Amino acid sequence: MNLENYTLSIVIPCYNERENIITIVEKILETPVLKKEIIVVDDMSTDGTRETLEQKIKPLVSKIVYHKQNGGKGAALKTGFAHATGDIVIIQDADLEYDPMEYELVTAPILKGEADVVYGSRFLASKAKGYVTNRMANKFLTRLSNLFTHLKLTDMETCYKAFKREIIQSVDIEEKRFGFEPEITAKIARMNIRIKEVPISYYPRTMEEGKKIGFKDGLRAIYCIWKYRK
Repeated sequence: MNLENYTLSIVIPCYNERENIITIVEKILETPVLKKEIIVVDDMSTDGTRETLEQKIKPLVSKIVYHKQNGGKGAALKTGFAHATGDIVIIQDADLEYDPMEYELVTAPILKGEADVVYGSRFLASKAKGYVTNRMANKFLTRLSNLFTHLKLTDMETCYKAFKREIIQSVDIEEKRFGFEPEITAKIARMNIRIKEVPISYYPRTMEEGKKIGFKDGLRAIYCIWKYRK
């Protein structure tokens, strides 16, 4: 892949992120990646996010897609992936937990021909951050997933996942909410492609600050690990 000419498609699933969406888009625009395709998928926000997207974000991004009803993160990603045209596709949550300045770090193994999919791990060669219970839950889900996928991941639940576009667009995504993470991991594991992890930074927010993952999502993740097992 030509390092100078490749295009990175950045898919942003967005739900009630009026306070953060401008900041995250500005951070993305500041990254050194030369060719960026920014795709925002608004999952029927109700807090004024849509007005912000139309008035302030629309001139800055490649495309905004509006869902007519709330479907969940998985549904928003499925929409975003379908609209992507870049060589590599990466997921960017609309909050500020992940640093867009690390796009080059996450995509480097693909550009070097060393991987087809890259996960940015919050636990690989870095100091773990966030609530202890959340870290324990993430590690448990990752280990459970590894039992069935036979991968050796340290962070299956990470937001930063980068794919060659043809790979992610070939996957039929069924999960509409946070079950997307174990589902996509199981399905790409079956493809016998090269999957690599790289260490990334992480700046966790609290429930009070808008974090949306809860206990029910953890139970759904366990169900999905079993459902999509090899």
